Amino acid sequence: MKKAFFAGCLAAALLLGLAPLLLQSASAELADSTAVSAPEALDGLPETEPATEAAGLWDAAQTVTVRMDGALETMTMADYLEGVVLGEMPASFPLAALEAQAVAARTFTLRRRLAPKHDDADVCADGSCCQQYLTAEEAQARLGNDWEAAAAQVRAAVEATDGLVLVYDGALIDAVYFSCSGGRTEDAAAVWGGEVPYLQSVESPGEETAAPYQDTVSVPLETFRSAILEQAPTADLSENPAAWFGGVTYTEGGGVATMRIGGESFTGTELRTMFGLRSAQFAVAVEADAIVFETRGYGHRVGMSQYGAKAMAEAGADFREILTHYYTGVELVPAAALTAQP
Repeated sequence: MKKAFFAGCLAAALLLGLAPLLLQSASAELADSTAVSAPEALDGLPETEPATEAAGLWDAAQTVTVRMDGALETMTMADYLEGVVLGEMPASFPLAALEAQAVAARTFTLRRRLAPKHDDADVCADGSCCQQYLTAEEAQARLGNDWEAAAAQVRAAVEATDGLVLVYDGALIDAVYFSCSGGRTEDAAAVWGGEVPYLQSVESPGEETAAPYQDTVSVPLETFRSAILEQAPTADLSENPAAWFGGVTYTEGGGVATMRIGGESFTGTELRTMFGLRSAQFAVAVEADAIVFETRGYGHRVGMSQYGAKAMAEAGADFREILTHYYTGVELVPAAALTAQP
């Protein structure tokens, strides 16, 4: 069985003199399969002993049950968040970006605990369902040579934001996040169909040098034709491929809202899934033997852009400024204060 307590594993690793490792890029695709719903009530949050709260150790006093590899692991919130931040964001990012990630992850976890997807666990370790969590062993396998520094940086981010969460109108928000927006985030309604007041489209400058900012996907003509006809058998793809494409509408965030292909309408998110695109912000070019998608951004593009957070931190913003930029109209409050509400 894997060791559940990240900090405990790290201490053991240091005693054994393991070689330092450097964190590589995280997946950051956690919420593509997560529907955003209305804010949850605050009932059910864990109580905190006054002495613990006063000592600033709220995370260490809470436990989280995590489903991983078919088994259940119970650990402190502090240990869980360290594994999540390591799994979801490169530890080489500035401290303020890591702190913003820690707050978003803590908020996501507490909201999910109020309405879990799993009968026997608060969350799972799968980033496509809940959040990507790395055990110490997995982190050591993924990280580079500066293991000790990376782990210390992440721990500092979690400790600096101990117990802080994001709320809107007094309720925990669905603190979704993703890798890179391509210049502007998307609002929740454009991606998941439901309006969420704190998940609105905002500018996300400074991402241009990010590795996932642009991408190209070339789909052979026959592969493209087959995929379209599978979804819409009545689509007319008998003419020259250049004539397949009709009108396009766009979302406020610059993504494709709808695109007509062969006389049928497809959403940008549908096409993203069908052809494995990094995002629904794309342009299409027709070549002699392929349909080429040029994408910008990586992920669903709703909520906090991780590379945008990096750019803001490098420009001098602190984690509070980052979070209130990407989540519209929210407040940062201690989680312990929420349990005192009737």
